[in-house]
Amino acid sequence: MSTPTPTTPTTPPVPPLRRVLAQGRYEAGVLLRNGEQLLVSIVLPLIALLGLAFTTYPSLGEGERIDLAVPGVLALAIMSTAFTGQAISLAFDRRYGVLRLFGTTPLGPSGLVWGRIFAVAAVIVLQVLVLGGVGLALGWRPELVGLPAALLVGALGAVVFVVLAVVVGGRLRAEAVLAVANLLWIVFLGLGSLLPTERYGEPWAGLVRLTPSGALGDSLRAALAQGRLDLVACGVLAAWAVVGGLVATRVFRWSD
Repeated sequence: MSTPTPTTPTTPPVPPLRRVLAQGRYEAGVLLRNGEQLLVSIVLPLIALLGLAFTTYPSLGEGERIDLAVPGVLALAIMSTAFTGQAISLAFDRRYGVLRLFGTTPLGPSGLVWGRIFAVAAVIVLQVLVLGGVGLALGWRPELVGLPAALLVGALGAVVFVVLAVVVGGRLRAEAVLAVANLLWIVFLGLGSLLPTERYGEPWAGLVRLTPSGALGDSLRAALAQGRLDLVACGVLAAWAVVGGLVATRVFRWSD
């Protein structure tokens, strides 16, 4: 009588969604533990909000100043997390071979990308809670009817800036990305994120409105201060997302 051959129990594979969520939690934890990222994502937008709330310069146009300041600061916060932090993180992960290793795991390249999107969304939710809470304490009263539009344009803006982060962080060397990402953060700060585009005067207002920062700032102000969906600004953001995505697929490199 033969002895039965023992079998080794096998662990069932982890479902793709659980892998993505686990990666997203990891990525979000890395972002929140990074002091420089917290400075750019929360501290600087909070300083900008307090500065706009307690001063009268620069002019934000007609309406309650705090009602115009908070949407602009939220646009700045989305841009900071989705672009600056992701571009720098992506560049250094590429430099040290982290992306190449992740690409060979069951997570796969697509799982890595979705995990980063989940992490960005989680940090943006935290930013909205912090900055929105401070804004409410300072007298901000958003138009509730515009909240669905704000969610739509906020998500679209985050996609646009993540795509731009992939273009910059997925191609340039890490040291160059540090300089370029921070420089572009300053440029975007001055191009419509905090100030309504009409404050720039013609013909500059029309040009600023075509930038991703100008379109995001205007669309959030339209939603939260006026309760409407700015279709033109949404169209600009959608165009940036499509064009940026096409460029990203061509220039992105998984390793140096």
